[in-house]
Formats: sequence, structure tokens, C-alpha cells
Amino acid sequence: MNSNIHTLVIAGSGIAGLSAAVYAARADLEPLVLEGDEPGGQLTLTTDVENYLGFPDGVGGMELVERGKEQAEQFGAEFEHVSIEEAGLDGQPLQLRLSNGETIRTRALIVATGASARWVGADGEDELMGYGLSTCATCDGAFHRGNDVLVVGGGDSAMEEALFLAKFADSVTIVHRREELRASEIMADRARDHDDIEFRWNTELQSLRGSREEGITGATLVTHPDGYPKQKAKNGVDVQTATVDVGGVFYAVGHTPNTAFLEGTGVERDEDGYVQLRTAADGQMTSETTVEGVFAAGDVADSRYQQAVTAAGTGSMAALDAEEFVETLEMTDRNVANTSV
Repeated sequence: MNSNIHTLVIAGSGIAGLSAAVYAARADLEPLVLEGDEPGGQLTLTTDVENYLGFPDGVGGMELVERGKEQAEQFGAEFEHVSIEEAGLDGQPLQLRLSNGETIRTRALIVATGASARWVGADGEDELMGYGLSTCATCDGAFHRGNDVLVVGGGDSAMEEALFLAKFADSVTIVHRREELRASEIMADRARDHDDIEFRWNTELQSLRGSREEGITGATLVTHPDGYPKQKAKNGVDVQTATVDVGGVFYAVGHTPNTAFLEGTGVERDEDGYVQLRTAADGQMTSETTVEGVFAAGDVADSRYQQAVTAAGTGSMAALDAEEFVETLEMTDRNVANTSV
């Protein structure tokens, strides 16, 4: 194989990418991991992870990422702090133009670039993300036993987050900027009928109060009877302001998969940008995309679960699928060489 062509490139260094790197490196694929603009992904915003297998006392999100990187490096994976700007995937080898201006070639590509949670632009969110402010109730809900918490959003994910949080929190208040929910009727009814869940309609989160030492201690909300109060306030319309004491705030306004670089490549994505995976002839799920030699793992192809442990699982799947693909390519290369002799 041409030494100028990588065997495998992994785009992304979150749990999915690191899991793929460990498996691929152990299989002697010598993977190159492109860490991206935010090495480690969303898990680095989580202070404590209590539901990851093998850590009964919990583990810091950053520590879990660092351990994964160290493990992958021990097996021979290489890391580079760049991202993919543009991909040419219409033939072998695959062409990747990187953010540093370099173009590299590879036989296989695993896309593990994740999905970024949408934020709402409240004052203090940069400082307090991971310190009482979260985008994942399943990850952090248990830390809020006995607290009053806010959930920002109006779709199914917001209702699901609120219902989950109601198992731990004293009260859950859903903050929605309109008077109508985007959630399905069944999910909306479940939230409305729950004794510990309340709604603040036509309301938005303006700012957060607290510190990294104390966590979140309160929030400021703005309200207008016609909805979208922050925009109205920006236009000079009077809005009502209220300060509430809360111990946690959860954003549930959706995620954006980091797949812009796949535009026009032939990799099929859904209307929200999530990579679509192929099903094998026997009906089993795979990590294969609609482009040969390109695989996907983690949140970039998962709009439903978005958990560290599921990302790790799909990362290992992608590495195994990539290994099989590379072996098939090498066998074909050898057959062609023998035929031409």
C-alpha cells in the first residue's frame, strides 16, 4: 500500500472516535485521529459521569476522554488537532482537505464528529455549562435530587427531559417561548399531567446566576403574552422579568450534527443532518454509510440515544467494519497485482 495513503482516518475525538481509535489501532490499522475544533466532544462539558460502565464512583468527563486518548495512543493511534474542511469521497483513495490547508488521502474514513447541543444565548451559560447547566438529563439528572430545575424547550426532547428529571427533582418547570408546544400530543400530555411539572408559557431564559464553585443558584426569565419575549425586548417592547431560585437548568432545544463537510459527497443524511447508516442484507445494523469506505459512529448518526456508552459501542462497530473493508481492498489489490504479473 502506498505509504502516502493512510489506511484509516477517524474524524472526531469524542468517545465514539476514541473507541474506534482503540479498536483500529489494536488491529494495526495505524489510525490517524483528527481531533477537531473541540477535542473530546460534548463529554468535556460534563463534570461527573456516573453512568459509564466500569466507574462505580463516577469519573470526570475530561478524565474519561483523556484516558481514552492515552489508551488509543498506547496501541499506536496518532492524533492531530485539525478538522476536515472538505471531503472528496467519489473514489479510492478518499481525499480530505484539512483546516490547516493540507490535503490527505485515506482508504477508509470513520465520521465521529458528533452533534453540538444548541444553546439559547443566556448570560452566564458559557461559565456555567457543566456546573448546573446541562444539555443531558440522563447524564446529570441524578445530581439534582431535591432541587428545583428548569427545562428550556418545547419539543419531545424537552418533555422527555422533564419527565426524567421529575424522578429526582422537587419540581420541574418547562420554559417555552410560545404558548404552543412542538412536542407530540402524547408526550405533551404526559408532561402536563405530571404533578411535579409546571409550564411557563411565552417565556425565555435571559440569564443564569451562580458560580462554578456553587453551581447554579437562580435564573432570570422574561415573559410577554404574545411570546418570543427576548426578540420583543430587543425591539423596545416592554416585557415582564422574574427571578427564580433553581438548582439546575437543562437545555432541550435540539442538537446540530457536525456534518457540514459531507455536503455534496454522496453520504446520505436526514433532514436534520444526521448521517444515515446502511442495513446489511441479513437485516443487521452496520456503521456503513451510503459511500463505500466511509463509516459513522456516535452522535453524528444517533439523534435518539446520544449517550457516551452508546457512542463507544458504535465506535467499536465502525472500527470493525472499517477493518473488514480495508482487508477486502488489500485482497483485491493483491489479486490485481498477481493477475498483471
